[in-house]
Amino acid sequence: MNYQISGTIAQYVTLEPDRGEIIWSSNGSLMSYSKGVNWKLAVPGGLSGAVRRSLSGEGISLTQISATAPQQEVKLSANSPGHVIPWTIENNAVITTRGSFLAAWGDIDITVTVARRAGAAFFGGAGLFLQKIQGTGTVLVHGRGDLEERDLKGGEQLLVSTGNLAAFSADVDYDIEAVGSVRKFFFAGEGLFMTRVSGPGKVILQSLKPMLTTKAS
Repeated sequence: MNYQISGTIAQYVTLEPDRGEIIWSSNGSLMSYSKGVNWKLAVPGGLSGAVRRSLSGEGISLTQISATAPQQEVKLSANSPGHVIPWTIENNAVITTRGSFLAAWGDIDITVTVARRAGAAFFGGAGLFLQKIQGTGTVLVHGRGDLEERDLKGGEQLLVSTGNLAAFSADVDYDIEAVGSVRKFFFAGEGLFMTRVSGPGKVILQSLKPMLTTKAS
């Protein structure tokens, strides 16, 4: 599928789907589309997927977009200041934190997975349930503000402030680490814990935390 990322402050994506090609996107992301494009709300994974999605904070359904004719166009945006990064997956998976999934297409399966560690689930900022896109295809990750991609080597660790982690590959270990005192908690604004990600694998960081912007749902 041909696509182009445009914009500076709040980037958007123009896609040109082939006839019958399916795009999954987050609800509220449709900016415009041509007449030969159909869309509907659908739930990846059926009833069990709906239950988990309702707990993830991403909404029960996603928007399923398809083209009924050639040379069609769809524009998607995240409705918040930030940038878009394409992530190509080949028989692997990417985990997106709340609000960072924009769209995906290809031979993919979209599910909701449970955070591996209870501490990370409750204190890491991303929650207990995270969205997982696996298979072979392309995922569009939206991050608030500016983005940084990091490829962590095996055993390499990075401490990330709560809310600044947008997405990471499924082989990255995700946990928390206590770094603050009560004084830091009340006066530094960083909290008692940082998110610790350990390689090998890829992570995408966002410079703005989710609470600074709102995303339409």
